[in-house]
Amino acid sequence: MSDLKMPAKSQRLGVFVELRKRLQTGLIIVGKEVTTHPGDVAVTGEDSCLNIRTSSGETSLALPEGVAFEQGSCIPTPAGESCEELHFRLRITVSKSLDPEASDSAKETLRAKRTYCFYCQSCMTRLLEDREFKRVLPLPNGNWSALVDDWCCHADPFANRKLLPRVDDCLLGDTFFLLNRDGSCEQTLTEEVKPAGSEDVQDPKKTCRRLALVSCKSCSSGVGEAVSPETLKLYITQVVVEPAEGDRNPEASLSRSLFLERTIAARLVELSSSLSTFHFSVQTPDGKPFLLLWMLNSDSVVASVPETCVEAERSPAAVAPGGPSLRAVRALKLLYTACSHPGPQQRDIVASWEVSAIGHPVVLPLRVCEELLEVMEESNSTLPASMRCMRSYEVRDLQIRCWNPHFYCSCKTIV
Repeated sequence: MSDLKMPAKSQRLGVFVELRKRLQTGLIIVGKEVTTHPGDVAVTGEDSCLNIRTSSGETSLALPEGVAFEQGSCIPTPAGESCEELHFRLRITVSKSLDPEASDSAKETLRAKRTYCFYCQSCMTRLLEDREFKRVLPLPNGNWSALVDDWCCHADPFANRKLLPRVDDCLLGDTFFLLNRDGSCEQTLTEEVKPAGSEDVQDPKKTCRRLALVSCKSCSSGVGEAVSPETLKLYITQVVVEPAEGDRNPEASLSRSLFLERTIAARLVELSSSLSTFHFSVQTPDGKPFLLLWMLNSDSVVASVPETCVEAERSPAAVAPGGPSLRAVRALKLLYTACSHPGPQQRDIVASWEVSAIGHPVVLPLRVCEELLEVMEESNSTLPASMRCMRSYEVRDLQIRCWNPHFYCSCKTIV
């Protein structure tokens, strides 16, 4: 079954569904091109299946195990200022025996005394082969050095010192791995020294901090930095980590944007849980804020069906028996704003965050920050019009992973 992707910008919204497991509620939005009258929409459920029937067609969603639609609970609700959509609220029941979702993060996968291979995410070239770590240790909070003065009554013992791994260690930062080089690095990696930020080049009076950037020799894609002659920093957005034993193969077919989306979403969920924070400041290595993220919830399951799917051609080929079904995804809902946004309200938000220092720093290479913003903006444009903005922020659903392998949807035309 293929993942149900957001409709492209050229496609108009057909049916949008969002279920909230913790609240046991749901939202259905039907585009005006599908139907304009609430009476034309009928929602039923049976055998763990949610059926949305309109005058144009029928969309069937197979609900996750333990989740069921509460019959008769779907009612139309006001759509606010939007006159292009029909909104419906519903209730669901969730079994308490559901297993908690597991993490897909590579950081959560790494274990001591096991063997791993590191691949370039761009071309899937094996960068590091059969690496076994005696210790896998988390690094302190990203801004730990700024807090030392508040806790120490004497001079900072860590001033101008780096936390580096010992031999056969792997240190885990918020967005990177720190590990030692091995003999294979000369054949798979290249190194180039560049300024840490573009502003350093333009300002001759400013001290230029330089980084030794590490790239894949096969495709020249940046994968991290050399923090010392013997130590590599590999970003979790640039590499794929897989166990060396067994028949498991890295998922080379996963697109770059989807890999980035899932990786960042999984990491934000982990950081929010461990640090009890919902505000994140995506920054470049020189400490410059690039993107502000405000996490709302991580228990949504979202399906967005384009109009072309709901209004399929009325022919036997429109619904192929036994054909592949579309699958909904578990999503992380958040608000975001770009720090470079020219709007006055956005500038006020950025200034407020900087003064309050409420955003936990999430450091990524500049190119990755730009890619993440592109992913955000593209998805925001495909949400229902009434859900794209909130309090001067823009809204985004970041795909985490499929909540349940049996959660899928299919569309068929009413003949």
